[in-house]
Amino acid sequence: MNLKQENLKRMLMPRHVVFIGNQNIVRQGIINCKKIGYKGEIYVVHQTLDEIEGIPCCKSINALPAAPDAAFIAVRGDRAVQVIRELAMLGTSGCVCYAAGFSEIGNKELEKDLVEAAGNMALVGPNCYGVINYLDQVPLWPDRHGTSVSDKGVAIISQSGNTSLNITMNDRSLPLAYVLSIGNQSVLDVADYMEVMCEDPRVTAIGLHIEGLADIEAFIRASKIALKKGVPVVAFKTGVSEIGSQLTMSHTSSLAGADDLYQALFKRLNICRVDSLSAFLETLKLFSVTGPLRGRNLGVLTCSGGESTITADLAAEKGFSFPGLNAGQRKELESQLTEFEHVSNPLDYNTSIWGKEAELAKCFITFMQGPFDVTLLILDLLEMDNGNIQPWEASINAFIEARKKMKLPAAVISVLPEGIPAVIREKLIAAGITPLQGITEAFNAISAVTRYRERKSLYSFMEKDAPVKLLLCGNQQVQAITLDEWHGKQEILSYGMKIPRGKLVSLNDEDLIGKDLEGPFVVKAVSTEIAHKTDIGAVILNLNNEKEIRKALVQMHKNLAHQLGHDMKFLIEEMVPGAVAELNIGIKRDDQFGLALVISMGGEFVNLVHDSVPVLLPCRREEIVEALHSLKGIKLLKGYRGRPKGDIEAVVKAAESVAAYAAANWNRLLEMDINPLLVLPEGQGAVAVDAFIRKAHPIKAEDMNIPEDKLLL
Repeated sequence: MNLKQENLKRMLMPRHVVFIGNQNIVRQGIINCKKIGYKGEIYVVHQTLDEIEGIPCCKSINALPAAPDAAFIAVRGDRAVQVIRELAMLGTSGCVCYAAGFSEIGNKELEKDLVEAAGNMALVGPNCYGVINYLDQVPLWPDRHGTSVSDKGVAIISQSGNTSLNITMNDRSLPLAYVLSIGNQSVLDVADYMEVMCEDPRVTAIGLHIEGLADIEAFIRASKIALKKGVPVVAFKTGVSEIGSQLTMSHTSSLAGADDLYQALFKRLNICRVDSLSAFLETLKLFSVTGPLRGRNLGVLTCSGGESTITADLAAEKGFSFPGLNAGQRKELESQLTEFEHVSNPLDYNTSIWGKEAELAKCFITFMQGPFDVTLLILDLLEMDNGNIQPWEASINAFIEARKKMKLPAAVISVLPEGIPAVIREKLIAAGITPLQGITEAFNAISAVTRYRERKSLYSFMEKDAPVKLLLCGNQQVQAITLDEWHGKQEILSYGMKIPRGKLVSLNDEDLIGKDLEGPFVVKAVSTEIAHKTDIGAVILNLNNEKEIRKALVQMHKNLAHQLGHDMKFLIEEMVPGAVAELNIGIKRDDQFGLALVISMGGEFVNLVHDSVPVLLPCRREEIVEALHSLKGIKLLKGYRGRPKGDIEAVVKAAESVAAYAAANWNRLLEMDINPLLVLPEGQGAVAVDAFIRKAHPIKAEDMNIPEDKLLL
């Protein structure tokens, strides 16, 4: 850890804290410390009051009896800079800057002054709520908060103060270790907090609520640490939008927006992404109480046929299976239940043994002997008018007994989010059983936790990072050049891409096809000015001989010479028959993420279908295979409705060729499209019938007054 991270660690476990500024906020901060049981010393700095909540007030920071390990600053933004400077000079490890009015409203200069004043002090914020350490009873927090102290739990890192507050008030029994509201991240960013959380063995998982990331490389480094230490990371990313608004010419750059690249990054780093706050909390809870699941085999116990059906539908949607019971289990369960119950998985134990704890426990133990990776009890505990839930507790107690005996992963799921009272949730957690609230949220959580284990063996660690980011020098704009189709294809040919046999010709060439080429043929206009040929009639198909080709050349020249010039060139190629599907394989460059390989269903309707998956570069073969198989259109390549299977292996090799080309040209390649890549039947290959490549123009050092080794070469 670096010095600021070390200071953050000390700040989160302080021997003494100081509250400075607004008396109401200071008062609440002191109340929070006393209520949670903070054991260190509490100081207060206030210029006019003598005491707040029984704590004597110092009139200035220099009057403090010692340099505090942590400070909570509740003064206006313009005053906060001087307060932070004085604390840093005194030797304070870290502080929370509660004030707003900085870069979030465009006041970047004030935030710059704040950073300078902090030096190596760990500054949380500004524009944040603060931090709560539930493990060591340390609340640097300006408001009331929920959740009790614990000996282990999840660490929440959120860019939203109010969301952080709401999470502390959750009614889901999520074991919390830390809640960190990080605000503008002027000194410490998400990665710093992650690294410090990974150093605490009591942290069972990390939850990220973020809108974006300022430093991708630092985030990758922190995520690798989490992977190595076995700390799962769950991300709830909001603010789904494109990064930047620069217009691009190729299909690929319009397909993979910023959120797609975040998704690719999370997948690369084995970060579980969820799409709602409730799924975020339930997934973290499952990680914290039960941990990663071994596989997708579910055992399900219900007391309702309707719940069995709901469960089966959700499980099928998420790719889970229900292994059957063996003959011995079936025989024993049939003897335990009445003839009205059908013994199967899911098992509807109905009401024949309802309320009979011993019989229920025996039934559950027998059932849990099946080949299940996790056993789920579907049960809503409905409180009566007097709050009585006793009729349902027999099932809970029996399930706890069965889990204790079998020592296997287990969870209780309520169909409705409010279906498990707090007293039962705490009882289940103490027994090592996760209470999951809301059946949809539950299966989202189970799916995320299962994927984490599945992907851990594949992508535990990224390969050595390649320098794939475009270097932009200040506000200078890079001049771009576009390769025509002929030259683009010649470049990718040397990287193993298969292209049609063809010939570059002019209008007046005598020999157009020679002796080697065989029809039918396609004729295309060749120019750097054309991005999409079909839009302007620059492609003519199904030509059978030289006479038809010459006629097509004359017609195309007549139509396009005014746009492309009278000396325009043409590409004559053999057509590729029998394609099973059309794909698009391209490269997108992003200022933040660098280069990404984008695989999508292709052809002229590529933007209409919008079936694409990006993979950040450099990448592994396994990632390409996974991306390809995640396309909706993969069904076409697998032999849809009796059609021939496509050559999937050839598609993977083609994608590897594009990735290799991008890696070799990382410092100039702006964007690239192979569209379409025609996929032939299995064993026959895949052919790139069009290529679009745009590069940065080579520049000289003296033109931009920068070092030679920092150029786009």
